[in-house]
Amino acid sequence: MTVPKKKRSRSRARIKESHWRAKVKSPNLALCSQCQKPLIPHHVCFFCGTYKSRQVIDIEAKEKKKEKKRKKLKEEAQRERE
Repeated sequence: MTVPKKKRSRSRARIKESHWRAKVKSPNLALCSQCQKPLIPHHVCFFCGTYKSRQVIDIEAKEKKKEKKRKKLKEEAQRERE
């Protein structure tokens, strides 16, 4: 494996890095057909769970499951304290 002979100066490093910074852009956003919130194209809507005007994910059921898990973790933490 080769090793650099000299340290690359700060200005040279930043010049090289500047070409990468120009390529970094924010993603294009589209509006959800159901809730009109911004989302990345060709992805399921995080807020309502639809894709191409079809319900793909049941968000309410997911939230209930998360809440149930949180309650369980809180109960376990209280038992450990006692």
